[in-house]
Formats: sequence, structure tokens, C-alpha cells
Amino acid sequence: MRGIPPLTTQKVPAQGATTAAVKLAARVVVDQAAPELVALSHRLHAHPELGFEEERACGWLGEVLEAHGFTVRTGVCELPTALVAERGSGPLVIGICAEYDALPGIGHACGHNVIASAAVTAALALGAVADDLGITVRLLGTPAEENGGGKVLMLERGAFTGVHAAMMVHPAPRERLDPLCLARAQLSIRYDGRAAHASACPEDGLNAADALTVAQVALGLLRQHMTPDQRVHGITTTGGQVPNVIPELTEAAYYVRAASLPALTDLEARVRECFEAGAVATRTKLTIGSTSPAYSHFQHDPHLLAAYERNALALGRTFPPVGPADDRQAGSTDMANVSLAIPSIQPLVSIGSGTAGLHQAEFAQYAARPEADRALLEGGLAMAWTAIDMASDSRARERLLSG
Repeated sequence: MRGIPPLTTQKVPAQGATTAAVKLAARVVVDQAAPELVALSHRLHAHPELGFEEERACGWLGEVLEAHGFTVRTGVCELPTALVAERGSGPLVIGICAEYDALPGIGHACGHNVIASAAVTAALALGAVADDLGITVRLLGTPAEENGGGKVLMLERGAFTGVHAAMMVHPAPRERLDPLCLARAQLSIRYDGRAAHASACPEDGLNAADALTVAQVALGLLRQHMTPDQRVHGITTTGGQVPNVIPELTEAAYYVRAASLPALTDLEARVRECFEAGAVATRTKLTIGSTSPAYSHFQHDPHLLAAYERNALALGRTFPPVGPADDRQAGSTDMANVSLAIPSIQPLVSIGSGTAGLHQAEFAQYAARPEADRALLEGGLAMAWTAIDMASDSRARERLLSG
């Protein structure tokens, strides 16, 4: 298959003859499967699916994994598009997380096709050496990272039970080991008012759109009291149909973010009060709901990070210095919830998108280009080598097994 970038020619990092040999074997697997892995990424990219609707993506991952000796179960945790695939039977269980949902209108502008294929890359590499290492490799296909908290639901429903370490990589404009991830609440807002003719009898109406306007003004004033790592943003999803009818129903979707779960709780309380102000001012009825489990802040495991950095550098990846602007570009992920329960990492892998950032249409274009193909192969292999290091080092292995 033409156009697939080969892995760099850097040497396997030697930590002992046995470990080096196992890493070389894992690398051979990736080299041989590279056309299939890149093709999987491109297929996902060409057929984006929204959260909890990733039927093709889930099926495609399952087919590849099954063909490489994994036992695959789909529809786990009462989620039709979730999967768990395992190979090996050792006591140390390494979890590799795959995401494959896309965004409305802009497809894989978060590069989840790269995430999924990198996860499969790591799983195939580790699966081939699992018996030599005494590990079990568990790939978890997790739906709806963007808007539904698939990992949180799978964590609560037992899919991560017995997993000793969890990993994934995320595409980005720049490489980074420990990206800042904010805790996030996802709110649905509904105001119920009373319709009336906006010219003939406006006094009979209760304007639900005005309620949201008052709330937005209150939120704007709240921002002067927010810390730099806090965010509030949203959209109006329903707000009236014609100008001469006072809207009786207004709906909105809002995200609230903060540096930690306790900080998120405090900020969310103030945000809810802003929405309540809109209802009080307009005498409309307010209903606030949560459309996703809360996402937590991320707790990066330093031992896994150090091993990943060493292995990524050996593959030719580079990590530019981190500055204040990097932390200003913080997002949120349900992988963070996993990190509070299990030693976890989620490094960023650059796909060379330059100024095109996550959730921009231009970023989606870069997610299927040669640099993204290289990132998924090298990011996946770096994860596999990290797991090999953990399994081969007696102290690291014991630390993970002892929890």
C-alpha cells in the first residue's frame, strides 16, 4: 500500500537482552500490520459517526482485532457500540483505550480515527508478545467521548475491573506528555414560558428566549470572577420560530469546566444560579439536566509517563517546551475519570496541523494525512513498548499489581 510512512529507524531502547528482543518482536508486528492499521484510520475518517452511534467503527475494530487472535465482545456494559477485546492470560492486565466517535458537521476534527487506530496498533503489538510477558491485553472500545462519557459508564459498569494500567494517545498540533485536562459538567437548559402574539398582545406572553438572554448576561458578568482555568460556553438549540410569536420554549446546551472536580462543583452552582435568574426575571419555568456524567481532572501516572517519554523519543518523537499558552488550550476527556481509578496516561501526538487546532474543520483534514498515519503507528508502538517496560521491570510490575 503506497503512502504509508515507515517507522523511524531509531534503535530499540535496550534495557536488557530479553526486553529488547520483546520490543523488537512488537515492532515487527506493527511494521507488518501498518497498511491494515492506516487503512483502518482512513476508513473511520471517511465514515464519521456520532456518539453512541458508532456501529461501523465498533464493528471494524472488532474485525481487525479478531483476525489477530483477540477474543472480542461487543455491546458490553449495556452500550451497543462499546467493545472489549482481550488476548493473553497473564496476571498483569494492560488496558488500551480506543475512541471512535466524531463531531456533528466536522467529522473527525478531534482525530478519534487516529486514537482508535493507535489503540489497535498497541493492542496488536502487545497481543503478539503477551504470553512472553505474562500479561493480558485488554482493548476497550469506548463510545461517545465527545458528549456522552462512554468511559465513565464503562468504568462504573465494570469494564475496567482488573485493569492495572490504562493508556491512550490523542492527536494534537503539538506533542505533549501531560496535557492539562479540565473537569467538565454538561448541562441541558430548558425554559417554558407562554406564547402570545408579539404585537397584538405581548402582555399575555412569558418569553422563554428572554429568560436565556438574562441568563447569558448573568454568565457574562460572572466571568470577571472566574479563574483563568475556568470556562462556561454553550449554544441555543431551540429559541423560537417566527418573530411575531413570543417564544414559549427555549432550550440550550452548556459546558462548565474547572481545574478540578471540587472547583467544578463550586462553579456549576454559580452557573445554575445565573440560569435561575433568567427564570425569576421572566417568570418562566426552568429545568436543568445533565446530559453526560461529569468528567474529572486528569491524574497522569508519572511512572507510565516517564516510560512513554523514553520510548517515544527512541522512535523519533520530540517534545517541545511547554509554555503558558499550552495550558490555555485545555480540553476535557472521560479518560480523566479512568485516571483517578487506575494508573493512566494520555500523551498528545502531533499530526503536524500547525495552527489548525482540535475541533476545527481543518484539523479533520490533517487527521488522515501521512503525518497522522505516522503518529498513530509510532504512538501505538510507544504505548506497547511502555507496557513492555512495565511488565519486564519487577518493581514496576509489582507496583501495578499491588494497586
